[in-house]
Amino acid sequence: MPSVSDQVSELPETADRPFLSIVIPALNEALRLPESLRKIDAFLKQQPYSAEVIVVENGSTDDTAGVVRAFMQTHPYVRLFEGEPRGKGRAVRRGMLAARGAYRFLCDADLSMPIEEVNKFLPPALEGYDVIIGSREAKGARRYNEPWHRHVMGRINNWIIKLLAVRGFEDTQCGFKAFTARAAEDLFGVSVINGIGFDVEILFLAKQRGYRIAEVPINWYFDPDSRMRLVKDSLGILREILAIRRNWRDGVYTKRT
Repeated sequence: MPSVSDQVSELPETADRPFLSIVIPALNEALRLPESLRKIDAFLKQQPYSAEVIVVENGSTDDTAGVVRAFMQTHPYVRLFEGEPRGKGRAVRRGMLAARGAYRFLCDADLSMPIEEVNKFLPPALEGYDVIIGSREAKGARRYNEPWHRHVMGRINNWIIKLLAVRGFEDTQCGFKAFTARAAEDLFGVSVINGIGFDVEILFLAKQRGYRIAEVPINWYFDPDSRMRLVKDSLGILREILAIRRNWRDGVYTKRT
């Protein structure tokens, strides 16, 4: 099936449509966000393209929204959505659908992938794809300081995901992904998974809808303050995979197109 980007070209960059939107879901990130936003700002100042940053605060009990508002006072390209209910999938959906960029980049708040690598996901470095996923397992990727047991659990989760939902990808759960505007609006416009399994749902839908998907090797640094809960989140992904299969069987995604 032809890619959507083969059928309809991306809208040109304008004042109202920057080249890049960086979408950051943020739950209790008051300590990490200030430094991450400073790094993103320093990087964007060196780029030839326009950009916006969207932070989606969802259910924080700390001052995540406050630190973003403070940064926004001197950085008008930053936008904040606060008070969203918890759920990473819900937060990412909110940000992707509110974004205006021709390309929309999902970015974990801890910047475990250095922000400088975002250009690997964008033209002219990579063209002809609708969905680009960062991979810690693709050839050329490097992982730093990750405990062995977390890596083993990740490989087990990936095996389950391949078995039950999406084949062909070595790292569906990496928190760094890029979408063309049309792919983002289409896929997130029909997605329903609110939890951590949203990555699987989006890739499942992308394959079903014929989008071209690339897996890009990245440098990834383990953060000891990672919010990933090995057992609880792994069970959550399994439950949500089963929900994706039921949704597809019941025509949920078709009904929402």
